[in-house]
Amino acid sequence: MELVAKILIAIVALEHLYILWMEMFAWETKGKEVFKAALPAEMFKPTKGLAANQGLYNGFLAAGLIWSFLIEDPKWQDNIALFFLGCVAVAGIYGAVSATKRIFFVQALPAILAIIAVLLK
Repeated sequence: MELVAKILIAIVALEHLYILWMEMFAWETKGKEVFKAALPAEMFKPTKGLAANQGLYNGFLAAGLIWSFLIEDPKWQDNIALFFLGCVAVAGIYGAVSATKRIFFVQALPAILAIIAVLLK
C-alpha cells in the first residue's frame, strides 16, 4: 500500500504543477479550453492576474507534496503528505461547489484516494 500511496501523492503533485502552469502561463489558451463551461470567454484576459495568483497557490500545494517525499521520518512524511492532500481535497470540493462539479473528480477525488492510501499503509 505504501507504493500505491506514493504513486497517488506523486500524481496529485504533478497535477498541481500542471495547474500552476495552466493558470500562471497558459490561462488565455489552455485555461480557456479547460474552464470554458465555468467562465465566459471574454473573462479570461481580465482575470489573468487572478488566475496566476491561483496558480501560485497550486504550486505551493505541489511543493508540499514533493517535500513529503524528502522527509526521512515516516510519521512526519505521512503528516506532511496528509496536510497537503487535505488542502487539495478541500480546494477541490470548494471548486466543485463554486465553479464546476468536474473539479471534484479531477482534483478532490485523487487527493481523497491518496489520503486513504496513506492512512491504510
